Amino acid sequence: MNQFQPWGLLAGRLLLAYIFVDAGYGKIGDGFAGTAKYMAAKGMPMVEVLLVGAIIVELIGGLMLAVGWKARWAAWALFLFIIPTTIIFHPAWADPSQMIQFQKNLAIMGGMLYVAFMGPGRLSLDKA
Repeated sequence: MNQFQPWGLLAGRLLLAYIFVDAGYGKIGDGFAGTAKYMAAKGMPMVEVLLVGAIIVELIGGLMLAVGWKARWAAWALFLFIIPTTIIFHPAWADPSQMIQFQKNLAIMGGMLYVAFMGPGRLSLDKA
């Protein structure tokens, strides 16, 4: 292990976590109604329940990933969360304008698999 590896793993976790914490936080308050409307337009049932669940997964999973506490579990949860999110909201096969978002989600899924299998590194609460 080189001297920069722990810092690189920390930076990677923080960059991956940021998108989830920011998205979860953005869905609270004023963002809740707009997100619920968008979800309903996509044909999702029980919009409010699923939206609260999404906020919880994004915020808690993102924060767990950021600090490296139970980071493997958080990475798996976020990985699984991204699958239906990508299929429902970014179907590149049905809407070519969604290709960048679809590819972004695939890249994030790759990052989550990396954390899930390799662990968060030394600079984490797990110290793995």
